[in-house]
Amino acid sequence: MKRFIGFIRKEFYHIFRDKRSLFILFGMPIAQILLFGFAITNEINNVEIAILDYAKDSESQKIIQKIKASPYFHIENEIFSDKAIESEFKKGKVKAVLLFEKDFAKKLQTERKATVQVITDATEPNVANTISNYTQSIIQNYQNQKNTVQKSNGVVIQSRMLYNPELKSVFNFVPGVMTVILMLVSAMMTSISITREKELGTMEILLVSPLKPFQVILGKVFPYVFLSIINAIVIVSMGYFIFGMPINGSIFLLAFESILFIITALSLGILISTVSNTQQTAMMISLMGLMLPVIILSGFIFPIASMPLPMQVISNIIPAKWFIIIVKSIMLKGVGLEYIFKETLILLGMTLLFIGLSIKKYKTRLE
Repeated sequence: MKRFIGFIRKEFYHIFRDKRSLFILFGMPIAQILLFGFAITNEINNVEIAILDYAKDSESQKIIQKIKASPYFHIENEIFSDKAIESEFKKGKVKAVLLFEKDFAKKLQTERKATVQVITDATEPNVANTISNYTQSIIQNYQNQKNTVQKSNGVVIQSRMLYNPELKSVFNFVPGVMTVILMLVSAMMTSISITREKELGTMEILLVSPLKPFQVILGKVFPYVFLSIINAIVIVSMGYFIFGMPINGSIFLLAFESILFIITALSLGILISTVSNTQQTAMMISLMGLMLPVIILSGFIFPIASMPLPMQVISNIIPAKWFIIIVKSIMLKGVGLEYIFKETLILLGMTLLFIGLSIKKYKTRLE
């Protein structure tokens, strides 16, 4: 045990002496959570739009006032003909034009149906789709307040958004960034641990030391477990205090699942390091082999259900996919372990597999 503790102490010395590694370990999570939280968002604010109001009656003016009061839109100007619509878009000043047809109020009262056309600049498809959805929501809300219906059968559709009623994109980005950072940083930092020993010529010392292979593996993982836990605390704290990300579930369950995922990521990094001969090779495998699959196939940015079936099957071997499900379920839905038991077992199984393969590879090298 004394030898094992001494080995762990040596690993801590290696980490704290490398200032660049410390900067990557702690600087990258803070920078990325701020970047995704403030800069990269699906929400819109103060989008410039134009109004083409052929009706100029009380109902159209009330809807325009509702849109003016919204923080999502800013009415740049009012245009007076269809020909001016394309001209406005070509100038690049507006992203959308709202067109009210003639006799808007009259048709709304007599026919219970009137048209507001939302014309958007679809050179940015996601922004155009978001603008369309937001304007529809504002007009629908106005209709509900006026007790009017859109269809002659009198059916009014009422939608409720559970767990994220304001549709804040940061509620999706915080769990995603936390997962990506813990996976990439943890795996990348540990993947160079054994290869560093090879390049510095200290591998021979480990080969003749009385430490067993599993002790070497655990000794290299433990310091990064400790530092990654600090990373997770920083990310969750920033999400909670800066962006208002709720923690509706058990903080202890979240901590347990985070530690389990950290160990999974670190074990994967150790496995990469055992099959790499240089630090550069280990880092390239970590970045190229983990970054794209984690970002694309984890459900962080793109919905897995919308992917082709082969991609959905492949996503099941990505640990980040299961951890994102766990974090969202705990933080947003407030569920207990009984609802995320399957995902927890999958992560546990992956951890044992990675550690087992790492020890086996290390034994092979001893032989």
